[in-house]
Amino acid sequence: MISIAAVAWLGVKATTIKSELEAASQLIPVLKQKIADNNPQEAGAAVDKLRSHAAAAREAAGDPLWTLASAIPGLGANFSAAAEVARSADDVAALGVAPLVAVFDSLNWNSLLPSSGHTNLGPLQQAAPSISSAAHAVRTSAKRLSSIDSDSLLPQVAEPLARAREQLQAVTGALDTAADASQVAPAMLGANGSRSYLLMIQNNAETRASGGIPGALAVLSLDKGKLTLGAQSSAGAIGVMSPVFPVDPEQQQIYSERLGKYMQDVNLTPDFPTAADTAQAMWERKTGQRVDGVISIDPIALGYILDATGPVKVEPRLVALAGGGLPAELNGKNVVRTLLSDVYSQIEQPKIQDAYFAGVAQEIFTALSNGKANAKRLIQGISRGTVEGRILLWSASANDQAVLAKYPLSGSIAGPSISPAQFGVYLNDGTGAKMDYYVKRTVQLVKECAQDGYAHVNVRVTSTNTAPPDAATSLPEYVTGGGAFGVPEGMVQTNIVAYGPSQSNVDTALVDGKKVNFSAQRHSGRPVGAVMVRLAPGESRTVEFTFGKIVQHTEPQLSVTPTVQALKDVVLDTIPAKCVPAA
Repeated sequence: MISIAAVAWLGVKATTIKSELEAASQLIPVLKQKIADNNPQEAGAAVDKLRSHAAAAREAAGDPLWTLASAIPGLGANFSAAAEVARSADDVAALGVAPLVAVFDSLNWNSLLPSSGHTNLGPLQQAAPSISSAAHAVRTSAKRLSSIDSDSLLPQVAEPLARAREQLQAVTGALDTAADASQVAPAMLGANGSRSYLLMIQNNAETRASGGIPGALAVLSLDKGKLTLGAQSSAGAIGVMSPVFPVDPEQQQIYSERLGKYMQDVNLTPDFPTAADTAQAMWERKTGQRVDGVISIDPIALGYILDATGPVKVEPRLVALAGGGLPAELNGKNVVRTLLSDVYSQIEQPKIQDAYFAGVAQEIFTALSNGKANAKRLIQGISRGTVEGRILLWSASANDQAVLAKYPLSGSIAGPSISPAQFGVYLNDGTGAKMDYYVKRTVQLVKECAQDGYAHVNVRVTSTNTAPPDAATSLPEYVTGGGAFGVPEGMVQTNIVAYGPSQSNVDTALVDGKKVNFSAQRHSGRPVGAVMVRLAPGESRTVEFTFGKIVQHTEPQLSVTPTVQALKDVVLDTIPAKCVPAA
């Protein structure tokens, strides 16, 4: 009789735990929406309900009889796992979510965006400890759940445990990012004194590994959140560095000493910290000013910012420089074509082109500093540009850079931001012109069957020159290059560089299915293969690198040079291996 009562009591507690955790889970999307809607009061109410449900589940799991049942050999593991899920849910709600929402309520997010006036960054600085504590609490809960052996659990327990692990893993990453941002953002926004950054606008019409050839340059200053645009110049105006700035031997072997000779070539390497450090040194040698960091952005990301600020009017004198052939107003839809194509057909002289680019940059960042941007759209646009590799950031502060290095925003090719099975495809123009506006590319990983216990992956890059058949005569000489570097007008030459995971090898390279000689090097422990291709108008070619002896058994990841194309059109889904099981 007692055993029947005990089972019934445990059944009641199990039902309570299940229903309370489900109620708490249903509040998560509500809470996310309230935060997205910038509604702190209703977000706080949702947190109160969330904490109530999580606490009720934990209380039920802390029942003495439930604790006793956890000690039963075999079956007891299920009671123990359910109790751990309930405890973790309560810890996350009380120690993680609640403090974060309280911080959210204390911040005026619009005021934290760069503007023409000083911003009180104190609340963000004061919030940093709470955000860090919340991240620690959630990370601790995630580790506890990960330590549970789920192989012997009943499906009714194993499945909720798997969901909880997945959800906590995602939250842990987001909170760690928020904690890192809260630590470095105030100082980088000038909370403790003005910070200056060299703004480098990359031109994707002439590819470089991190995006495009550096064109317009400017100094952005941030002082307590106040954004000002200072001295403007161009990469060409920086001139030739003599003596050449030294770069590490590995990169010089792959990309030549041009990395340290011309501002236009600092980003022949895909490693942005190297490019930015060199750009900082070049700017200082030329101007005498030592900036605190370097920000890189391309016209596609400028389009995302214009989606947030709304259209900007181009100064009449700049429109006049183009003979009235360029739009008097730029927006998110026309800025890419204007800056990467039309400007070259309308303005022949490079110095006037540079003046136009500088004027456009001035208008866009003036709109930003005047607070014209919709905060939510601006954050979305900057986030999108960062994910696509179109916005990169480097800091001369070792402490700040150590934090940035954890994230793709740093543009590093090695270190904590790089996944174990990381591949990369990087493009460098060899035409010496602006023909990459007309090149369409796709990049795809193709898994092969394992050999001798090692994974093998092919990296496939297909390029098509979509320029008109009469490009040699119909396009401006500045766009075609006029054959100045040995590439016939209308053709496009590209150096395609592929990186594999550390410790692997690059074994072969094929062009249109035929084996070719290629350059094989190493960069920070990663194998590097390079092949040059040349395309006539309308021509397509496929380059395929084979990487072998891959020791990593995680899902491969792929980074590519951001181009004029949308990233979703460039990176194709990985093709899985079709292997015959061993007999």
